[in-house]
Amino acid sequence: MRFDVLTLFPGMFTGPLEESILKRAQERGIVSIHIHNIRDYATGRHRITDDAPYGGGGGMVMKPEPIFAAVEAILGDEKNVPIILLSPQGRLFTHEVAKELSRHHRLVLICGRYEGVDERVREHLATDEISIGDYVLSGGELAAMVIIDAVTRLLPGVLGDPGATFEDSYAWGLLEYPHYTRPAVFRGWAVPEVLLSGNHAAIARWRREQALKRTLERRPDLLEKARLTEEDRAFLARLGWKGPSSSRSDT
Repeated sequence: MRFDVLTLFPGMFTGPLEESILKRAQERGIVSIHIHNIRDYATGRHRITDDAPYGGGGGMVMKPEPIFAAVEAILGDEKNVPIILLSPQGRLFTHEVAKELSRHHRLVLICGRYEGVDERVREHLATDEISIGDYVLSGGELAAMVIIDAVTRLLPGVLGDPGATFEDSYAWGLLEYPHYTRPAVFRGWAVPEVLLSGNHAAIARWRREQALKRTLERRPDLLEKARLTEEDRAFLARLGWKGPSSSRSDT
């Protein structure tokens, strides 16, 4: 899979994309990540990429010409490639959206800056807009890194354990269960006995119940769409959950 990132600050990507899982995924040829400086596609001696907004107001707006020129030069005649504008006005990035994006062979990510980009980029160039949360960042660069990381994890061969992505938080609509490792007792705090029992059925049941309990305590909103069995619902009811009767069931 190929990622093309358009940014005014390419130096921000030095480091995060060269470590850990992303580094290994690139070394194995599973993904390729290309960072493009939007200034390289601006015209004029000063290569200006932003200007004052029409109608007045504070801040600057990114100009459309260099962004259009960059995307057209990068894609050439290639069609049907998602061109994603990273914007607080976009749809919320979730695990489901990451899975959707992972099905494409290539993505273009446009990092906004300043007060935003000229509306014509949104209307006539971008095919999608994505936000990583309801807060304000200085630009889309960090959002691009989040999307690249989340999508890359879902690609076959990236993680050592093929089933690891199915165990992640949100993969099944629930927060993940607690994890423990050696030592069995640390400063008087012991690992739950069930995890030392060797009883895999009991361990699986404990993990499921802990995931349900943690989700109820911290993100009860996720239970509205989680895939719940009748056993799950009974367990949650014992904890005081009064969920909708319309909850989806996988029995």
